[in-house]
Amino acid sequence: MIEFLFELLAEFLLQVVGEALVELGLHSMGEPFRRPPNPWLAAIGYAIFGALLGGLSLLAFPEHFVHGAWRLVHLVATPVAVGLVMVLMGAWRVRRGQPLLRIDRFAYGYLFALALALVRFQFAT
Repeated sequence: MIEFLFELLAEFLLQVVGEALVELGLHSMGEPFRRPPNPWLAAIGYAIFGALLGGLSLLAFPEHFVHGAWRLVHLVATPVAVGLVMVLMGAWRVRRGQPLLRIDRFAYGYLFALALALVRFQFAT
């Protein structure tokens, strides 16, 4: 049971850290471009970034963290949890007076994490 909880935590942390790093990069790159992008194009971009990070994560962690029937539960639950973490990060940024990116909202954070999780679900051994 402890091993299962550790596996769940490891997969969750992989996605949260991945999104935090992408968010940091987007904040630094996004400053010169103040005009907000099209929301549909942004959604496609976040899905692509999530899938790319999922593919890159397979190089470092080629095996599933969660095994058996729990993989499907993980595929559904973890992106929701990561989306909620991104909402909390967005609220933290607002309190500090920092600008929000789209990934600081639930839908975009969820989409990013879902794309990452789908790639790992499909291609991890």
